[in-house]
Amino acid sequence: MTATRHPRADIYYWKCDRPAAFYGLHGRAAEHAPAEISTLLSVALAQHFGAPVALAPGSGQGNHLTFTARIGTQETFIRVEDGPDGDDYMAVEAHLLRAVARLGVPAPAVLAVDASRRAVPFAWQVLARLPHADLNAHLKAGRLDLARLAPEIGAHIARWQEIAPSGFGPFSTALVGATGELRGYHAGYADYFHTRLDRHLAFLVEKNFLTRASAADLRREIDTHAALLALPAACLVHKDLALWNILGEPDRIAAYIDFDDAVGGDPLDDLSLLGCFHDGPTLGRVFNGYARVRPLPADYRRRFWLHLLRNMIFKAVIRVGAGYFDRAGGFFLLGAGSSGADLRAFTLTRLAAALHGLRSDADPASLS
Repeated sequence: MTATRHPRADIYYWKCDRPAAFYGLHGRAAEHAPAEISTLLSVALAQHFGAPVALAPGSGQGNHLTFTARIGTQETFIRVEDGPDGDDYMAVEAHLLRAVARLGVPAPAVLAVDASRRAVPFAWQVLARLPHADLNAHLKAGRLDLARLAPEIGAHIARWQEIAPSGFGPFSTALVGATGELRGYHAGYADYFHTRLDRHLAFLVEKNFLTRASAADLRREIDTHAALLALPAACLVHKDLALWNILGEPDRIAAYIDFDDAVGGDPLDDLSLLGCFHDGPTLGRVFNGYARVRPLPADYRRRFWLHLLRNMIFKAVIRVGAGYFDRAGGFFLLGAGSSGADLRAFTLTRLAAALHGLRSDADPASLS
């Protein structure tokens, strides 16, 4: 009998490649009614902690249901994964939050996690609640000192890259649970990098976001630089690094959150993820902070653009598939006064910039 492959074994990025693609991205979604989840969760937490639980709805903007709770005297933040895929990656994320904290990277304390779905029909995770907004909220309010914080972000990326998994791509949850080993499902980095690539491009053509000719152009350029994917070893990649996944104050970082898409990959990947949103001067400061802790690879410029291109492709898939280009102001991806149409134009512009940068070996600090 053939063993069933884990749903993360064949994906590039969970939100668009999971069996229930785009689940929860159109708004709140759950397999069970919110009242049922709340009741079951309260009972599970009370049993786990042996303390009274006061549960309230949270305000998370991702694809998880969120709650806040006072458990005994502890203020907590709770995330629930209730999708139909039976995903258990919260256990991996809890392991990673503890691991990066040991390296001196600020992260919330993990108080408990249960991704088994044995006691309740969903996975849950309890974190210590931190009294900070995310940096994206500070940015939108016009009070974020990003120039000051950018080098610190670069240094933190370099520190968590000290974690060196075996293999590439998403990590085996079975191994993390059994031995604590971080092992990616892919033996080679190119295998992971190309996972779903052709499907992503075909989807963008089918939905009239890219022309067939432009998609083929992107694919050819990736193939031209295939040698950059021959990595001898992996480092930890957050894979969803953005200001809304960093908590803090306008001039201080308090914690990095949401490692639930983390993979074993290329050192330039997380740096390129920041390039999906920010300009060259900001990236220059991030790179400077990174280089104070860890040397940049000799070919870092082209690797940056190659990963920016791949990341903008999957982000375009999510934005098209989840209807982000139809959103109005107030959505977390949109700046003040911006619309979904503006996000669409920015996404196309960023793809073009990544293609040009890869071809010309441009300095990432030149990104406009």
